[in-house]
Amino acid sequence: MPATAVEKSVWGLEALKSTRQARRELQDSIAPKRDRWIKRNRYYYDRIKRLLSFIIEPKKRVLEVRCQTGGLLAATDPSFGVGVEISPKMVDVARNDHPELNFVCADPEDLSIGGKFDYVIFSYIFDTVDILAALNRIRAHCTQNTRLLIINYNHFWEPLLELASSLGLRSPYIEPNWVSSEDVNQFLALSGFTPLRTHQILLFPKYIPLVSAFLNEFVAKLPALRRLCMIQITVARPKPIAHDENGTSVSVIVPCRNEKGNIQPAVERIPDMGKHTEIIFCDDKSTDGTADEVRRMQELYPERDIRLLDGPGICKAENVWTGFRGAKGDVLMILDADLTVMPEELPLFFKAIVENTGEFVNGSRLVYPVPKTAMKFFNQAGNRVFGVVFSFLLSQRFKDTLCGTKVLWRKDWLRIDPGLGGWGIRDLWGDYELIFGASKLHLEIVEMPVHYQERTYGVTKMTRVFSNGVRMLRICHSAWQRLHG
Repeated sequence: MPATAVEKSVWGLEALKSTRQARRELQDSIAPKRDRWIKRNRYYYDRIKRLLSFIIEPKKRVLEVRCQTGGLLAATDPSFGVGVEISPKMVDVARNDHPELNFVCADPEDLSIGGKFDYVIFSYIFDTVDILAALNRIRAHCTQNTRLLIINYNHFWEPLLELASSLGLRSPYIEPNWVSSEDVNQFLALSGFTPLRTHQILLFPKYIPLVSAFLNEFVAKLPALRRLCMIQITVARPKPIAHDENGTSVSVIVPCRNEKGNIQPAVERIPDMGKHTEIIFCDDKSTDGTADEVRRMQELYPERDIRLLDGPGICKAENVWTGFRGAKGDVLMILDADLTVMPEELPLFFKAIVENTGEFVNGSRLVYPVPKTAMKFFNQAGNRVFGVVFSFLLSQRFKDTLCGTKVLWRKDWLRIDPGLGGWGIRDLWGDYELIFGASKLHLEIVEMPVHYQERTYGVTKMTRVFSNGVRMLRICHSAWQRLHG
């Protein structure tokens, strides 16, 4: 069935009301058979459900605007789920299919549910009369940490989708909005949201054994071809509001193993930040007296909050996790004990995160000149290669992925922690676990240039460059499969 026209004899706001009513009546007419349409296209809907389940954490408060019969909302496993649909009869079907969820009949432009949600899904924007008005109403149901997901057709698919409707292979619709990803981003900007990332899936929306898997799980993830995918899911967050710097506490985690000579300089050079700064030294079974040196600093500088935690002696990553799990501050910072990243630059990271410039701040050592004695050639070459790999994987520019200095909110770390170890192979250093974890949560990631210097005590722990590089590539391969749906 082709696109259905609406009455043209009305003008102004009455024309919009007429279109809404026509769409409501059409949805009412197809409500009894909507589930049959969905079952006939189970492969298509299951693929979208899989991506939504990856993006949305389970047991969260989830709102879906234009929920149809509630299948996508149910797939997110919400602790409290609300679906909104324009058709009373469609709402009746949704309530019958999913009695554990809540459903409301309302136009998106008039949305007023009360309460805030962790995630909001906006489906069927192509069938929404006033997208901007709907987004403005959605904004009222968001907190600063809410993630908005907009599900939209790739406008390049317009001819094929219209043909499918005319052949009865697709549900009927009325004068759809064929909006591009650029249009979506513009709507988001006008309604107070910042786009973070767009997922592109389903190069071939029908199921044919082997063929569908090859096209959708491999070909559709290639850089140029994924732009041709049928479905685009844009993830956005409300435009940021700065936090109170004087009301924010900081934990500086200093992972160390045989770094005795760097302990006192670290204590003396780490500046106070926010309302309180604690310095946590995580000693990873040192044999040079590092732990004793930390205890000496506790006695020498009693006015500073210096803590000593025992690391597990497994790898740097597990040592850092020990510090994170024991930290009390609102903001978590990693400062490697070699002090090759200057402690004096930590306030730059603090400023970026409290001003909400980013939600995850990653240090970058490769912007300013790097002293030849500070980083070996093959280490620097590997860092640049992995910067390119991450830029492809995460669809944003990365210059340096292995800088030890990374800063994030503790509340976000608590969400990343349960997923550690889920990227195919253990990350011995922890950098990739944090970056991929932040990306999965769709935190806004920004890079902070730092001045990298040569260590003055001890030896580098980053040896066995080739074997470590292979391990990192294996982690990236696993992440490529997961991060692109």
